Amino acid sequence: MNKEIHLLHAADDPGPSPIDPDMTRFMALQSEDGAAFTRWDLCTAAQAREAFEVIRRRWASGGPQMHRTVERAVPTRHGDVRIRVHYPHEQASLPALIYLHGGGFVVFSLDTHDRVMREYAARAGVAVVGIDYSRSPEARFPRALEEIVDVTRWLHRHADTLGLDAQAMLIGGDSAGANLSLGTALQLRDAGESLLRGMVFNYGAFDMIPWRDSFARFGGGEYSLSSHDMVCFVNRYINHRDDLSDPRCRPIVASLDNLPPACFAIAELDPLYDENIEMAERLRDAGVPVSATVYPGTIHSFLEAVSIAGVSDRAFAEQAEWIRQRVSA
Repeated sequence: MNKEIHLLHAADDPGPSPIDPDMTRFMALQSEDGAAFTRWDLCTAAQAREAFEVIRRRWASGGPQMHRTVERAVPTRHGDVRIRVHYPHEQASLPALIYLHGGGFVVFSLDTHDRVMREYAARAGVAVVGIDYSRSPEARFPRALEEIVDVTRWLHRHADTLGLDAQAMLIGGDSAGANLSLGTALQLRDAGESLLRGMVFNYGAFDMIPWRDSFARFGGGEYSLSSHDMVCFVNRYINHRDDLSDPRCRPIVASLDNLPPACFAIAELDPLYDENIEMAERLRDAGVPVSATVYPGTIHSFLEAVSIAGVSDRAFAEQAEWIRQRVSA
């Protein structure tokens, strides 16, 4: 049974659930597939990416078949950026979810998250647009964010040529991708551009500083993502500590009013748990409609385990229903 966010701080809360057995298997299979590789933080970024493409391959395969998938280059202030658009069925003007993969701003890709994108497309009946944004440390903050903002504006202007509904676009992502999604929504809001109908956040990296209790409880490495991983990712993303005062980089410090409705999938056994709870509550306090669910016994990246985990299947189903409601509102 899922935990609704308003129950999280009840005095009789029994604390975190035991890890879901499917999550244990998810981690074991990743360890098996990654056994031949050097630990990512001891590698170059290119070596780490190569390893993670192999480790995540089994989780990106299978799943829904698309009616059509196209790729094209989109011009941005930093040069062309590749996008991948999954169309679940033929329709003159499809609602669209812009989806940003996670990976600490350093690793992962459109390929590692291809099944995640196809699951959303098939279940919600929307086109899903993946953006192949530049990764760090070669392209530090704010380059990826600026590319995504430019692509989002371009998609809105050229929606007709892509068979998309410009009035029914959402943005979302997981971990670093959730950070970039919210950063994009903030920049568009500040520019007075109402281009987005909703935001989908999966175990987002909203704070960038690992100081909360959930890092002590879940950040030792036994639940996949560790506190050490987060420090390494952030150090490869920012230029200097002053970036952490910039709400585009660290959206937990942003003013959150006048943003589109948000849907959160929160992993319970995740170092990022506390900041996701706080972000959901802060958005709600700012008057933003929020749907937030904690999935018991889950770890960071749990949606990628949909091929073996019932809890991941449920999360996709619930988010897809929320997306359908948003694009039809």
